[in-house]
Amino acid sequence: MFTDVLDALNWRYATKRMNHHTVPQASIDRIVEAARLAPSSYGLQPYTLLVITDPQLRARIQQQAAPQPQLTECSHLLVFATWASVDEPRVDEFLALTALKRQIPVSDLQGYGEVIKGTLRTLGSNQARQQWAARQAYIALGMALTVAALEGVDATPMEGFDPLELDRILGLEGKQLNSVVMATLGYRDTDQDALAGQAKVRRPLAEFRQVLD
Repeated sequence: MFTDVLDALNWRYATKRMNHHTVPQASIDRIVEAARLAPSSYGLQPYTLLVITDPQLRARIQQQAAPQPQLTECSHLLVFATWASVDEPRVDEFLALTALKRQIPVSDLQGYGEVIKGTLRTLGSNQARQQWAARQAYIALGMALTVAALEGVDATPMEGFDPLELDRILGLEGKQLNSVVMATLGYRDTDQDALAGQAKVRRPLAEFRQVLD
């Protein structure tokens, strides 16, 4: 485990091979909680996080939707899935939760609700709303990856999968969800992963950062 976030981020990389070791539940809980607490536009969180541990289910995903070895070598698989319908009833549910948590009348949030609904109307099509929701899910993914690194847990984000097949395997249509991105959690296999221990490659700070005075 790390105490400095930059040390943790320098240590982490998209692990290519994992060693089948199990990540402690306490670490998983902190990673999931970090994703839950991630910033989200209006706080709406138009996505759900699926945590998959079943080795047989992960093997099926690996065989049919994402032929990458980490899926069967990891400890846990995270799947970030957006709501199939990002609509006004969802906003009303969020407003009711907010009123309950803050112990205020839901009528006090009417103006805020209209702002959120106005954004959804501006986005227009459900496809555009799905793209907007996916961007929110990626923020949660980033938080999960960061806290995984702080926990000393390797993580591999994955976009290279067949989303329709993954949705079918997980029964997401019945859950009114659409898979967007995945991440495997586990520990690196330093004997099989050629990238283990290699220098991290990023653009130099002077090139990456532009200061506008």
